[in-house]
Amino acid sequence: MTTRDSSTAGILFILIGMTAISLNDVLIKQLSGAYPLHQLVFTRSFIGIFVSIVLLQVEGGWSLLKTSTPGLHLLRAFMVVLSNMSFFAAIAVLPLAETTALFFAAPLMITLLSIPILGEKVGPMRMSAVLVGFIGVLIMQRPWQSMGDSDVNRLVLLLPIIAALTYAINQVMTRKLGVSSKASAMAIYIQGTFIIISAGFYFVAGDGRFAEGVENGAVEFLLRAWQWPPKGDWPFMAGLGCLSAMIGYCLSQAYRVSSAATVAPFEYVGLPLAVIWGFFIFGELPDLAVSLGIILIMGAGLFVFLRERMLERRITRPTNMRR
Repeated sequence: MTTRDSSTAGILFILIGMTAISLNDVLIKQLSGAYPLHQLVFTRSFIGIFVSIVLLQVEGGWSLLKTSTPGLHLLRAFMVVLSNMSFFAAIAVLPLAETTALFFAAPLMITLLSIPILGEKVGPMRMSAVLVGFIGVLIMQRPWQSMGDSDVNRLVLLLPIIAALTYAINQVMTRKLGVSSKASAMAIYIQGTFIIISAGFYFVAGDGRFAEGVENGAVEFLLRAWQWPPKGDWPFMAGLGCLSAMIGYCLSQAYRVSSAATVAPFEYVGLPLAVIWGFFIFGELPDLAVSLGIILIMGAGLFVFLRERMLERRITRPTNMRR
């Protein structure tokens, strides 16, 4: 596959994956008032792993699950679980657009981590754009507000940042491991880890005893008792499972076939999608700080994208040299 073809494929996979993520977030937020987080995670992963197994058979069969780096795959899967649990816990309390916006420190972190870990070249112009993006993230955190002035606990505001950091580490590891591992195999490793950890939550806290008297909405969402879903909720549960498989496959594939610095900016499509879903489904609108942050991050992402495309055109010339 040529460089241009691999970049186009990576961008296509990340766009599909980000659309699936935005729909998944809507379903999680919609169901967060009735079910515990670990039940939703278990359900989506239990269904998703069967879809991933089908994709595994298409890509080559069970032999693809063999790996010479099981420890690295386990660490990567744990990063994904920590990222998702942190983000979903925040979604139950924060507006969808604000949670997503705070999480978008991740593409900036990916671009930075790709330098020392992957040896990718990121020039001063793109580095400046990344800095502008981080300023946008900082504005969304509202550091000028005191605890008493904020409607949300400061620790809850940090949850999307924790999710962003662990997600960035995961994606850079995907690029590192992707040379010898198929996207479907990596998705199955992650789904299996989700199932094990969420089942562990059930056996320890599934009866909801740790949620009694808890006032923090994010913690209560994590620890409340399991509920058997009524028939009307089963389509949403099935949707979570299918979206989970799609997300795991598309994100893994995107970072396998293309460079992290090329793919990462396209994750910004999740920001306008979160604003759209937040407004039309939950009646939420971002305030001035979040709106300004979104503009800065979107502007930084667009610049990084345009700069990368300019460098990519140089690659296609006969000299095949990159500055």
